[in-house]
Amino acid sequence: MTTFGLNAASEFITNHARTLDRRRFERLLGQPDPDGVIDALAAYRNSDNGFGWGLEPDLRSRTSQPAGALHAFEAIAEIAPTTTPLAAALCDWLDTIALPDGGLPFALPIDDPVGCASFWVQADPTTSSLQITAAVTANACRVAINDPAVATHPWLARSKKFCFDAIAALSTQMHAYVLAYALHFLDAAADAPETAAALDQLRPYVPADGAIHVDGGTDEETLHPLDLAPDPNGPARTLLTPESIAADLDRVAREQQPDGGWQFDWTASSPGAVLEWRGYVTVRSVGILLDNA
Repeated sequence: MTTFGLNAASEFITNHARTLDRRRFERLLGQPDPDGVIDALAAYRNSDNGFGWGLEPDLRSRTSQPAGALHAFEAIAEIAPTTTPLAAALCDWLDTIALPDGGLPFALPIDDPVGCASFWVQADPTTSSLQITAAVTANACRVAINDPAVATHPWLARSKKFCFDAIAALSTQMHAYVLAYALHFLDAAADAPETAAALDQLRPYVPADGAIHVDGGTDEETLHPLDLAPDPNGPARTLLTPESIAADLDRVAREQQPDGGWQFDWTASSPGAVLEWRGYVTVRSVGILLDNA
């Protein structure tokens, strides 16, 4: 069985993580306080019902962004079965920014780019991105399991259709993060009739060992089996061998740092993002290890 220092991770979170990730970590350990997560998340919310203000650590802009929606739905999904009106209101906002094909732009225009990674600032707001649409929609689908207002929202139906159509159209090797978030979407939409065919469409692009270098990233930046298929019960697991998952669980546990937290292998855009990412990645790593125990 893979072992790691849970107490050390808890101390790292207390010492270093932002309030939202401290609250998410409490929920991960079974603390019954969903309101704490909601209150911490609400600090990143704008009056248009979207989320900004650095909720995505490498996007420090105050503006509401699809990446903010990704993280907001992620946190809301983690308080299940509790629901919040913030989720349906976020769907309303996403419906206003979705492009005619149902997809989301990678990012909206940013007029306060300090501390924002260049790929956010330079994104084309007129073109749909499978990467960000799949990531946002995957987390929205998880929220929808317990929230009928999200499950029946017209934005979610349009967005799911875009994702399935875009996956069906893929015919060449895609960027590592496009593949990862497409697989996350299929895990979250496991009950959809289109999912089996979509998995077959992606199967040839998943390496035998599940490791994919991130083009355009650092020399070390790599996605691993548990980045592609973190859900032990998701259909994406059928694309990977049990041996590769077991080895990757050992890798995740082994990468816990002496201070109790985990490190990341990409370049952060600001000093604030460095620490915020470490808290976020620590919550994610502990969640994966506990879910796969």
